Amino acid sequence: MEGGTEAFPDLGKHCQLSDCNQLDFLPFKCDGCQKVFCVEHRSYKSHECSNSDHNSRKVLVCETCSSSIEIPRNSKGGEDEMNSILTKHQKSGDCDPKKKKKPTCGVKRCKEILTFSNTSSCRSCQIKFCLKHRFQSDHTCKSNHPVTAAAANRAQPFLVALASRNNGDCTKKSNNGALSGPKASTSVKAY
Repeated sequence: MEGGTEAFPDLGKHCQLSDCNQLDFLPFKCDGCQKVFCVEHRSYKSHECSNSDHNSRKVLVCETCSSSIEIPRNSKGGEDEMNSILTKHQKSGDCDPKKKKKPTCGVKRCKEILTFSNTSSCRSCQIKFCLKHRFQSDHTCKSNHPVTAAAANRAQPFLVALASRNNGDCTKKSNNGALSGPKASTSVKAY
């Protein structure tokens, strides 16, 4: 069945999904199965394309040198085949343990590579983290040690200054005892 209308018989194409068959004036050709589809069925998933992974590349990572080895497209992906690809890589001379992956952040899914300028070591659990996860609350520190006496002594001047500030009134008082300051506008309300 060709597309088009009576006036323009060469215009558009019908969707090749058996349940749809809609006439579409801007059809999409699937690069996997080479069929024509409408807007609703143009994705691989919507028309259940049999060749949806034709452009995908599969890679195997070597445990020794952390290099990636591309798996051939015609590979079935069995465990024996993967092991043979790894042993072939290791015997080829390209596998160098000195290329091993650099250290990364200790948080489970963070892939930040640690360098001397962005590494922070937790004082409680002694694990190295990136700057984003350096605080105990950011990396769910397992060993929450109580505050030591030395740390309490360092915090003492700050606590004294904070207490004196809280006791003193930071707002200015006018002559009649009422607080003075900027008056809130009645027409604008903050939520």
